[in-house]
Amino acid sequence: MSRTRTSAPARKPAASQAQDKPAQRVIKKYPNRRLYDTESSAYVTLAQMRELVIDRAPFVVRDAKTGEDLTRSILLQIILEKETGGAPMFTETMLANIIRVYDHATQGFMGSYLEKNIQAFMEVQAKLAEQSQGLAPEMWSQFMQTQSSMMQGMMSSYLEQSKTMFLQMQEQMTRQTTHVLGAFGVKR
Repeated sequence: MSRTRTSAPARKPAASQAQDKPAQRVIKKYPNRRLYDTESSAYVTLAQMRELVIDRAPFVVRDAKTGEDLTRSILLQIILEKETGGAPMFTETMLANIIRVYDHATQGFMGSYLEKNIQAFMEVQAKLAEQSQGLAPEMWSQFMQTQSSMMQGMMSSYLEQSKTMFLQMQEQMTRQTTHVLGAFGVKR
């Protein structure tokens, strides 16, 4: 008489489970400012680090001596290199405004706001790229030239709506703050 097991499903071997989730690549930063990719056992440049970002390869940059996470610092260096190397994305006014937001009560909100807006923009860009797969490069270029003004108008409208929403939220926070402070006998 044979028995059939109906208990827990068969588990994947540990090696197979590790293959399902990409391992985080470790890049070590040495005091001489060189970056060493432990996966490829080679030194890498900021341009190669940028390629990892574009390819969505998971990585972490660690100080070779202390183990401190330096990933944000390297990402900021990549942005700085792109900003100084050609057509910058950020105007001086925008950079000044970003600096002004630091140490302001809305700093946490602003980071999340920018992140969500950039994510939304990336999703629109991905959908456009997906829809254009059948087009010849020349046709895609022509399409984008004709759509440029429409996209700018759409983005302007979106930003205007975001600005309105932000101002409404600011007004609501001001009213709530006045109400809470009033409850404690503090007048503005």
